[in-house]
Amino acid sequence: MSVLAEIDTWPSTHAVSVVVNGTGEIIDAHGDTAKSFALASVTKPLAAYAFLVALEEEAISLDDPAGPEGATVRHLLAHTAGYDFDGTAIRFPVGAKRGYSNTGFEVLGEHLRAETGINISQYAQEAVFAPLGMNNTRIDGSPAKDGISTGADLARFAAELLNPRLVSGETLSAATTVQFPGLDGILPGYGRQSPNDWGLGFELRSNKSPHWTGSTHPPQTFGHFGQSGTFFWVDPVDRLACATLTDLNFGPWAVEAWTPFNDRVLAAYRGH
Repeated sequence: MSVLAEIDTWPSTHAVSVVVNGTGEIIDAHGDTAKSFALASVTKPLAAYAFLVALEEEAISLDDPAGPEGATVRHLLAHTAGYDFDGTAIRFPVGAKRGYSNTGFEVLGEHLRAETGINISQYAQEAVFAPLGMNNTRIDGSPAKDGISTGADLARFAAELLNPRLVSGETLSAATTVQFPGLDGILPGYGRQSPNDWGLGFELRSNKSPHWTGSTHPPQTFGHFGQSGTFFWVDPVDRLACATLTDLNFGPWAVEAWTPFNDRVLAAYRGH
């Protein structure tokens, strides 16, 4: 039996999990890969990839002023602009710590629209989803939390992250390298992390503990999880990725289930 069948024991009504190897092939899947799920914060890396395309097209720059005084696009992507989690209040000085924020991504979307005349939903569709054949993925509102996708489409996105073609390898490497090193902060659902490392829109596993990825995942692993009970990770060392979607909001059940599940996934498919 596939290790992915473990998702059937979770308290969600529907769940799907897909594993992608280093050549971008789906090597295992369990559940309905065509079913649409709300992504919640897994929307952020999809939007971030659109912002990376915009950077390479020179439509925007990491050094563009955006958000609070002194903040830039880089600060917003790396959650260091000082915004509250889900409001416009400023909680700390720019660059002082890692403050995970939906607002920061919404400000990024406004900045992209101001610079290009295109909203983030359309930009992501044209720059990322259509080229990758992600025909069942969309952002219906906030680039922080209003994405919809399927297991099959996230597998296509994972394949792109393992073998980038829409952006350069150098750009993706920068996006998955810690920005503003050494900053502490709260990882939602898992408490204070010292440091709370983040790239440009992608969460970095680094040496965080506790964490939603497996305890055996290398520090270079990156990805995101969402309040809707969704996650995806890319392990660039073992050349493996996994996207898992459920219809049960994140909670204690996920904290208990996800880490050992991801350890078993890594052990089962490493080297494939």
